[in-house]
Amino acid sequence: MIRLYLKPLHLKEPHLNQSKAPYLALIFGFIIVILSVLSPVQASGEQIFIAADSELVESVETFQFRSPLEHKRALKLAKTLRCPQCQNQNLIESNSPVAKDLRLKVYQMINAGSTDQEVIEFMTSRFGDFVLYQPKFTPQTYVLWLAPFFILLLFGLLGIRSIRSNRREDKA
Repeated sequence: MIRLYLKPLHLKEPHLNQSKAPYLALIFGFIIVILSVLSPVQASGEQIFIAADSELVESVETFQFRSPLEHKRALKLAKTLRCPQCQNQNLIESNSPVAKDLRLKVYQMINAGSTDQEVIEFMTSRFGDFVLYQPKFTPQTYVLWLAPFFILLLFGLLGIRSIRSNRREDKA
């Protein structure tokens, strides 16, 4: 059995009762975890991408697209697909031979008139949902999507149980 030992907070503010301190600490920790999990920092990807990795863009920019819209589509798609070899970089960031081949395939498919969905379906049929940074919510990915919430719930319940048992011990 797992037992958590939490030291009670000693608050100097007279308006806060010490019996409420462990609950406040638990609630504060829970809020921090929720905010860090559910609110990732969003930034303008195109501006950061061009400013930080301009030399990596050159390999995609050398492809001759028919329009700037197709160029943006190819960049967007290549940034949303994970390199199967590097695993922590998208196709634009990676310099692996596999990523270079896949960038070329994205270019060829966009030039051939394929839709974004067709490119994604081609990549997932070849490499599985692993190449997607945000895989679809399917029975195969339930654990991937739901495990963090169940782990958070488990730790929340364990924390509450620990606080209650500590309160019972303090009263005895």
